[in-house]
Amino acid sequence: MLNEPITDGRLAKGERRKRELIEATLRIVARDGVSGVSHRTVAREAGLPATAAAYHFRGIEELLTAALTWCMDEDAERMRVLAAEADGGEDALRRFATLLAEVVARPGHLLAEYELYLLAAREPKLRESTDRWMAALADFARRYTRDPVRVEMLVALVDGVLLQGLLRDEPPTAERFEALLRTALGS
Repeated sequence: MLNEPITDGRLAKGERRKRELIEATLRIVARDGVSGVSHRTVAREAGLPATAAAYHFRGIEELLTAALTWCMDEDAERMRVLAAEADGGEDALRRFATLLAEVVARPGHLLAEYELYLLAAREPKLRESTDRWMAALADFARRYTRDPVRVEMLVALVDGVLLQGLLRDEPPTAERFEALLRTALGS
């Protein structure tokens, strides 16, 4: 009895609310930029009481940090899974290219991520989560090459082509991403 986990519905509800607020923040950032984020606009976007965002996040900086961390951790986890499955073969490279194409096909979410990513360029304390994303990309690249320059090039390439995908009327296809990845990795 003493070792049983304590389930508190209030904690679960609080975590669910935080997640809703983070998702609302991402929608606002995608639509209006970082400057459009306030406790009130986030709560309204999430369909929650006006005080909800301020209750769960002390300030806008904390809310933006949570949104950036959530995005980068989600992206890094997807990359870790791909890296773990990658054996240096074509299948994992193709899955990665397909994932990149799916990401640029949802430009709103990607735009929000880059808005927050650029915020980390100005705020060094936010870089921990962006570092995890870049490390996960590097781990994937190391499944294909031991050349540290190629690894660094792949990390930069992925960020660059995703950002450029936001600027194009026709974003890169999975086939185009695969060709770029092969060239960068020397495959």
